[in-house]
Amino acid sequence: MNQTEFVTLISPFKDKVFRLAKRLLVSTEEAQDATQEVLVKLWDKKEGLEKYGSVEAFAMTITKNYCLDQLKSKRAGNLQIVHNNFTDRQPLMQQQLEDSDSLSWVEKIINQLPEQQRMIVQFRDIEQYEFEEIAKMMDMNETAVRVALSRARKTIREFMTKTHSYGIG
Repeated sequence: MNQTEFVTLISPFKDKVFRLAKRLLVSTEEAQDATQEVLVKLWDKKEGLEKYGSVEAFAMTITKNYCLDQLKSKRAGNLQIVHNNFTDRQPLMQQQLEDSDSLSWVEKIINQLPEQQRMIVQFRDIEQYEFEEIAKMMDMNETAVRVALSRARKTIREFMTKTHSYGIG
């Protein structure tokens, strides 16, 4: 496989690798570094990538593992997992403020979820992966993925309902 073929192969999911790294790591710079590391690992394995089935799923698994390793090695530094995935649309100022407030609350809730649920929400609701793909990447069965996603969504829904009902979080 030459460089052009490799770039063509990874181009469709390179941004997903970055977004997952961004979700799991603190900064854009660290997410860029993680993306670069994943791409180097894929390049090193370029001749045998077909044995992994879905190259995209394999790349996401490498990304997940790399980022979790980074987080574990820096856990003593009290890293916070942050995510900024706001839309670019420009609604009226009031709607924009309400949207921003809701996104901020959802982001806070997601960041408080257990790590496994947080990653499953990222894979399913943000990256739009199928349950089968998520199960492979997370090394879980599909039923467990569905249950974890359901629990995560329930937690988010209950917290948002409470926040909007009482105006506090």
